[in-house]
Amino acid sequence: MAAAAASVRSLTIELISLQKEPVEGFTVSLDNEDDMYLWRVAIFGPPETPYEGGYFKALIKFPLDYPYSPPSMKFVSPIFHPNVYEDGEVCISILHPPIDDPHSGELPAERWNPTQTVRTILLSVISLLNEPNTSSAANVDASVMYRKWVEKKDDRYVKFIRKQVESSKSEAAKDGIQVPTTREEYCKIQKEPTTASSDICDEYFYDDYHYQDDDEDDDYVDDSNDSIDHESDE
Repeated sequence: MAAAAASVRSLTIELISLQKEPVEGFTVSLDNEDDMYLWRVAIFGPPETPYEGGYFKALIKFPLDYPYSPPSMKFVSPIFHPNVYEDGEVCISILHPPIDDPHSGELPAERWNPTQTVRTILLSVISLLNEPNTSSAANVDASVMYRKWVEKKDDRYVKFIRKQVESSKSEAAKDGIQVPTTREEYCKIQKEPTTASSDICDEYFYDDYHYQDDDEDDDYVDDSNDSIDHESDE
């Protein structure tokens, strides 16, 4: 009971902090006012990436011993990404328990520790929308398509994501949400900017794989029921 009381107190402090000092890029709220252990999240696709203009909903479920154990995060909106399983479960190092697992390819320092917060989790997820980690992919098809796009061999990765972005706009309109679509809007902080929020905005807009959306609508039709071709990585 003591652990549960401590986790509720910790989560309450974090929720109040995020609502008083919001970070552009996501919003958080309780999924149920009587349950502090399940949060509803909306993530906005970062500008200058294929996800620009997207509105993606997710749930974060916290353990009773938070922050000593990591939460889990699952998208409830369709999102095509190398580090998101097909069922929406997010697979990133920061959400993995702090154990020494040499077979995972992850350093212990990359995994969860009690100093991490919801803010750092969500900023890490948004950063991955800009630069996926394909060394340990949760969605192999997305990983293969991403690498081919980066190598300028195939642009199906971008086209598939843009279909999902277009589909998500109706959900944003239904929720009365204005999704930021420019760098200035995205990095505009309502209160004094935190170091984390300032740094992450700088990280979004690097030049290595800068996304150009010149003719995205020229040669495909938006159809949320379209399927993708499954390929094996050669």
